Amino acid sequence: MPFGREEIKKASRRNKMKEDMNAEKKNNLSGEGKANGQGEGMPRRTVLKALAGLPVAGVLGFEILKKKNYDINKRSSVVKELGLDSIDFPMSDYGTKKHSGDLIRVGIIGFGTRAVQLASALGFKHPDEVKSSQQNNTLAAWLEQEYLNVAITGICDVFDMHAEKGLATAANEIRPGGKDAPKLPVKRYRTYREMLDDKEIDAVIIATPDHHHARFATEAARAGKHVYCEKSPALHEDELNELYATVKSSNVVYQLGHQITQSIVFQQAKEVIKRNLLGKITLVETTSNRNTASGAWIRHLDANGNLKPGSEDTIDWKEWLGTAPYVPFSIDRYYSWTKWFDYDHGMIGQLFTHEFDAVNQLLHIGIPKSASSSGGIYYWKDNRDMPDSLHCVFEYPQHDLTLLYSGNLASSRGRGRVFMGHDASMELGNNAIITADRNSTRYADAIKSGIIETGSPMISFNPEAGQIDAVTSASEKYYASRGLTTTTINGRRVDVTHLHLREWLSCIRNGGTPSANIEMAFQEGITCIMAHKSYIEKRTVEWDEVNRKIV
Repeated sequence: MPFGREEIKKASRRNKMKEDMNAEKKNNLSGEGKANGQGEGMPRRTVLKALAGLPVAGVLGFEILKKKNYDINKRSSVVKELGLDSIDFPMSDYGTKKHSGDLIRVGIIGFGTRAVQLASALGFKHPDEVKSSQQNNTLAAWLEQEYLNVAITGICDVFDMHAEKGLATAANEIRPGGKDAPKLPVKRYRTYREMLDDKEIDAVIIATPDHHHARFATEAARAGKHVYCEKSPALHEDELNELYATVKSSNVVYQLGHQITQSIVFQQAKEVIKRNLLGKITLVETTSNRNTASGAWIRHLDANGNLKPGSEDTIDWKEWLGTAPYVPFSIDRYYSWTKWFDYDHGMIGQLFTHEFDAVNQLLHIGIPKSASSSGGIYYWKDNRDMPDSLHCVFEYPQHDLTLLYSGNLASSRGRGRVFMGHDASMELGNNAIITADRNSTRYADAIKSGIIETGSPMISFNPEAGQIDAVTSASEKYYASRGLTTTTINGRRVDVTHLHLREWLSCIRNGGTPSANIEMAFQEGITCIMAHKSYIEKRTVEWDEVNRKIV
């Protein structure tokens, strides 16, 4: 019901009294700051550049100018209270200089949906994609993507249709770099072994179903090929150990396909953790919710309910199965492989991996002491192994921390990714929202004075102003909401997968260690295997740190 005239007058008087009281308290607090040598001005390049806005107590639409000044003063007070007026984020050199270094010849193993995205991030699109990008006005932005000085010279896929798409993509001359982009021939390889034997391939991108990842990456490292591998790194403990030992004893650069570290919001979240703005963190809760057939990995049917293309005549089924147990050809298994544990760990391998990476990259918690998983197939009653409702608890007594994961494929309700500290909590996705705890020790005086309010976020980092690229699929929407698609650098939208590949290529050329290196991959791999083992065996499993094995 709308306010009446008398109610509005009363509300206005109440809010005016509150403003005057808070302004007086703010002035007192500011006076204390000046006495301690804090200046009134703020550095030009401060964190304020990254703040999309600071929610503060609202008032009704009277005395607008006074409210605006009040909000600005309050914003400055909160920034000073948090010590954020001294933060000076480094400017990125992205797109400001011509790429240097030798040309890197890349082979892609597996050219499905994810490989199409990876190729685009490298600077290669299929002619049909170029045409559609022209129609939706995104081609110009893609052509301005930084030129990485790479050539896709090899495509390996067991499905003829996908291989042909990969060849056409790699050969397309419309790409970032223009006339500088090399025009090398591209070859199809029938098996990954043929590609690894070719001395003309410098590095490989592995974008196959998960059950191939560890074996292909291990053999690539043995062959001296640098490796960019999609998650998850391995399904079994023995193959993960072999991968780890092989990469560690080689000179190859290994990068796991997690790109959240490239997001500007993530860099801001790192500063929040570094400055201990949340206080002691004892609980992190991560979640995944979807509510569509595609989101539940039913992907062998097109929009009209017809089977997607593919048959034993066009798909090398034996090569696709690899070391997995033999089953007769199934178009369902080919497209919807995530549903079966022979090829993947379900939500653990597809969704939790991203959650663990975000948490581990920020807090460096490593492998948990124990893992306990539960759940079941409660909605999608089809032929799947993977649960559609899954809950995992990871205990880190060495860090005084519990990590919770909860996933559901029959509800679209967003539940976020939250770091809970004694003084504040942070929800991290495509932005970072920090809210003070009403019982905080650190912020007690500021809360009492009204400078910080606990009923709304005290600060929000959002360089993208809440905008997300147009997305269509369940996976794209999920990844966009988690900060896994694009970021903003110097006012320019940039694909984070492109930045992740850029980092990998830079390490190949110049040395250094990529963010999702083999150590991070090993920690993630063990954690996921523990969670999966707990679900299958219906027991809590532990990590034996001394003997480095799951028990």
